[in-house]
Amino acid sequence: MMSKIRFEKQSLARTDVVRANLICLIAVALFAFTFPASDILLNDWGILSVIVFRNISAFVLLLIMWVISEGYSQIKSADWLHGLWVGGIGFGIGSILMITTIYLTTPVVAALTTATMPLAGVVLEVMFDGRKLRRWFLIGFVLVLIGGFLATGVNFSEAQFGFGALLGLIGAALYAWGSRATVVYLPKLTSLGQTTVTSFGMTIFGIFFYLGALGFGLPGTVIPEVTNNHIVLILITGWVSLSISQFLWIKGVGKLGIGIASFHLNGAPFFVMLILLLLGGSWDWQQALGAIILVLGVIISQKT
Repeated sequence: MMSKIRFEKQSLARTDVVRANLICLIAVALFAFTFPASDILLNDWGILSVIVFRNISAFVLLLIMWVISEGYSQIKSADWLHGLWVGGIGFGIGSILMITTIYLTTPVVAALTTATMPLAGVVLEVMFDGRKLRRWFLIGFVLVLIGGFLATGVNFSEAQFGFGALLGLIGAALYAWGSRATVVYLPKLTSLGQTTVTSFGMTIFGIFFYLGALGFGLPGTVIPEVTNNHIVLILITGWVSLSISQFLWIKGVGKLGIGIASFHLNGAPFFVMLILLLLGGSWDWQQALGAIILVLGVIISQKT
């Protein structure tokens, strides 16, 4: 029988709640590196090439970390079958759609579609986990959505939302489902084990998709002459914004649930802006205001 997360039975200590929120915040900050790094790679790499190489590098690092941390016995007894389909559908298809959004639009628009993930997360919790839509939670939820959209820095009067943005919305919903399913279907594994097993599914799916596209001569499979800069960017997207970020993310989801955890993802556009600022971009007060509203919403949503 599928394990469920019942919110009325949760009794996390206040320090544990704060720690879990900080973990999610760090995970999102690292995840934000995906957008500018992928945007640079897509100037001369095919989109499927970026996905498959970042997935492989992420899985290899996670597997090494898991072996060192917990030994071979945990790996042998793990439920790799569940990891295969949860990771393949939730993170494999989800990540392909989100990176496709970067290719078809811009990093900020892609981050905007990611900011809709809280809606998918809350819907999943209401449907399957007994989430009660209490007053403070709803107030916080609305603030999180408002803050998330402001944090994108998008001028909504000029924003263009088309097929690329739609793919990003679907990808965000699948990613939310995969995050919850990882915790629900693999309860006997640690967060590191859960992340590794589902990353395996994500990687296998990406490889087969890439080989299929290569066989049919579809676009997106280009691999240019590899430079040191390419390697650094692949490792940033694979190790930093996927493996380490995903490990912290699953750890946070296991403590807070996908609803509250996904609220933090709305901070991704603000972190993208900070990263671009370090690369010579400009400060955006709208995004800063959005981040402040977001933090306020996260705090209020967890008020009892």
